[in-house]
Amino acid sequence: MADGKPRYGEQPLSQTVVAAGALRRLTGLLLSLEHEHPTVDAMLAQFARWERELTAAVPPDLTPRIGDGGEQQRIYLDHAFDVGAYNPCFPEYTFDHLDEATASGRVSFPLVYEGPPGLVNGGFLAVFFDCVTQHQSCAAERTGKTRSLTVTFRRPTPILTELHFDIERAEDDGKVTSTARLLLGGEVLCIGEFKTVATPANKLTGFRFGTRRVKN
Repeated sequence: MADGKPRYGEQPLSQTVVAAGALRRLTGLLLSLEHEHPTVDAMLAQFARWERELTAAVPPDLTPRIGDGGEQQRIYLDHAFDVGAYNPCFPEYTFDHLDEATASGRVSFPLVYEGPPGLVNGGFLAVFFDCVTQHQSCAAERTGKTRSLTVTFRRPTPILTELHFDIERAEDDGKVTSTARLLLGGEVLCIGEFKTVATPANKLTGFRFGTRRVKN
């Protein structure tokens, strides 16, 4: 544990965090191009070289390193909190309030999450609800296997717009139910009900992650 709080994996490298934001923004620009552009040709010429160089720098086995040993496996990064900060496939969000029973915050979905014109793909909304409700339960040190996730869509959710969310969380007999709402100007756009098994942090597989090896 760090600062008395459980860790569910190693922290990402600072380079990874910066690169994730850049990759998300670049992808949005690529999706917005009207015509082919010479800069994209220059990017493509570099991709193969970068892939070769990074492949040589990572472990040969890309399954996560859990527990002792696993020298040939990759490091497991913390998926409990702010995954979108280092993985551009996940949404970024900000909590303004967070405790065991309630939480609230803000999120804006960039172009890369678009489905219908100008709107967020519904699958990404499910991922978002998964992230924020698990974040809250991990902060409460009571999270575990997912039992169900149900998303109810009321209104289309726009991209490129600051939205608000709130969560109500309850635990009963070792089971957690989190109900999260996504709102625009006070209007509910969609609701996610997330049910999990409440498990102490030290019983979770991710809690037994292999730590980052010392650089030679």
